[in-house]
Amino acid sequence: MDTSAYLNAVVEQTSTFADWVHGRDAATPVPTCPKWTLADLVDHVGATQRMVAMLVGAQMTEPSRAFAGYVPAPTDSAQWRAWLTDTAAEAKQAFESVADDTPVWDPSGGAAGVPFWSRRLLGEACLHRADAAAALGMRYELAPEPAVAAIEDWLDTMTSRGYWENRTDFADAMRGGGQTLHFHATDAPGEWLARREADMIVLERTHAEADVAVRGPATELLLVLSRRRPLDAAPTLELQGDRALLDHWIEHMDWVTD
Repeated sequence: MDTSAYLNAVVEQTSTFADWVHGRDAATPVPTCPKWTLADLVDHVGATQRMVAMLVGAQMTEPSRAFAGYVPAPTDSAQWRAWLTDTAAEAKQAFESVADDTPVWDPSGGAAGVPFWSRRLLGEACLHRADAAAALGMRYELAPEPAVAAIEDWLDTMTSRGYWENRTDFADAMRGGGQTLHFHATDAPGEWLARREADMIVLERTHAEADVAVRGPATELLLVLSRRRPLDAAPTLELQGDRALLDHWIEHMDWVTD
């Protein structure tokens, strides 16, 4: 997927999300984000899209103005659909005004800029629609290609130098001595090998033997890796190797679920 495809998918995912949450009880708890209500979830999705639209549209190389531009979601859930539709459209329009090599700040430490944020918004939209599904009792479905893109976003962001340096608790928990985990989507091209080193997590896109391997449909793999679904509730996934190593990995992948 390229930047344009990512943003088209963001608009599509956000549209479904907006339809689901429109007019619902703002106080509904979100079980996959235990400290959030539905209002918090809606606010996060729309505000993040608007912040990224400001970053990209204004080609910011420092994020403070984008953070300062935060505007909360409407308190009336009957206004949520229109608000979310607007935030997704603003994000798409911002990306249409830049090229992939336009300098834009991002937190990865890799100066990935525009491509980082286009994929990041897709990952956000896919996962937070799963959160809405869990909160509202909706059936969650996602095509394999965007599911693979969302896995790539999750793994690449969580193993980035910027995340390691800014989340010392995560770094301390994930330091290793070469332990390896292999993740394999079976319904669309997507394989990842993560290796825990003393000073970083090395992520490769390859097929290889590992201490633990998980394979299966991309959407199920995404939900398990992102802590949206327990492994024991994902019968289509196949596990081989050190279950404790995988459990430790998932336990500390708590980026947005708290």
